[in-house]
Order: sequence, then structure tokens, then C-alpha cells
Amino acid sequence: MTIEGKTGAALSEPIYAGDLLYPVKVLGPGSRIGIWLTGCSRGCRNCISPDFQARSERQKVTVGRLLSLVRAVADEKPVDGITISGGEPFEQPEALRALLPELEKITSDILVYTGFLKERLESLGYGDILEHVGVLIDGPYIESRNVGSFLRGSDNQQIHFLKTELEEKYAPAMADGVNRLQLFRSGSGFVSVGIVKPGFSDELGRNLAAKGVNLF
Repeated sequence: MTIEGKTGAALSEPIYAGDLLYPVKVLGPGSRIGIWLTGCSRGCRNCISPDFQARSERQKVTVGRLLSLVRAVADEKPVDGITISGGEPFEQPEALRALLPELEKITSDILVYTGFLKERLESLGYGDILEHVGVLIDGPYIESRNVGSFLRGSDNQQIHFLKTELEEKYAPAMADGVNRLQLFRSGSGFVSVGIVKPGFSDELGRNLAAKGVNLF
């Protein structure tokens, strides 16, 4: 198969994606494209992203289609980085193998969240995928350890700078060390993005209700 043929086959790889947002400013420095992949079988207690645990056929696209959406943003707007979360991205390894090298042509600052430990990913044979990841935040979400650690759902998770040159870029945000939330308007209402503490949804509902806004 020619190089062109291999590329074409990779772009036709299916991928399950639940959301693509821009500009995401709370999951890494700068104005970023955020991609949320769907499907996770880890079952972390009170997961902070429950909407992306399941996947459905309506979320199924090709890597090529997802890339076209990313490139449409990058062609018009400044992209300081890309953040990939979920769900569990590494439950779609072939899709990542096809996607990440193409995203790397846009930016080397690709931050990926995973519930797997870095060492486990390497033992599973995913080292070639990690070569295209700039920053990896790894480890399962543990609700009792959700104490506001910067960029992490719980403090057992670790930030790995797989591309060491990115440490300087992240340094100001790391020094600030404050997790923030961001709201995006969607067709069905609003989407909140960021690391939240336990009970956030209930507290938000109460605060909105006090202002006459009800969540359904």
C-alpha cells in the first residue's frame, strides 16, 4: 500500500466523539480546541464526565471528518493547543493512532486525559501513540481525592510533560494553580467545561433555581 493509501485508510478509521469546543481556556494554556471522545468502561465512582461514559452510533464519525472540523477552526482562529478528554480516549487506540499525527501538524501541544497510568499504556503497546502526545494527565478519578488539584480531577493523577519543551509554556498556569470553569452555549442549552469539585452540579442547580432558572 502506498503512503497515500495508508493515510486514506487511517482517515476512514471510525471514532466516537461527543463534543468539539473552541476556545477552551480551562484545560491547558491559551485558546484550545477541546475534543471529548465517548465510551469508558472504567466505572470511576461519581465520574466528573458521566455524559461521555456511553457511546452511541450517532456519535460515530471518521477520523477524517473530525479532522476537517478541527482544521476549519484552526484555519480561522488561533489555536494554542488541543485537549482530548472523554470518556476514555485510549479505549479507541486505533482512532488515536490515526488522529494524533494529523493533529500534531496543527500544534505540538496536545494534552490527553486518561484513566490509565502511563506505565500501563506503555505495557499495552501504546508507546507509539504517546509519541504524538505533548502532555499526558493519567490515573483514575478518585472522588475522595478531588481537592482542586490544578488540571486534575483528583490529586492521585499526574501531569507528564512528554514533550519537555512544553513545561515552560505551562509554567505560568501551573504557578497560578487555580481550576476555573467555562460555559459554552449549545443548541440544547449550556455546556460547562473544567474541573469541578464533588457536589458542583447540585450547587449550581440551587444557585440557578434561586435566580429563577431550572435545570432539567
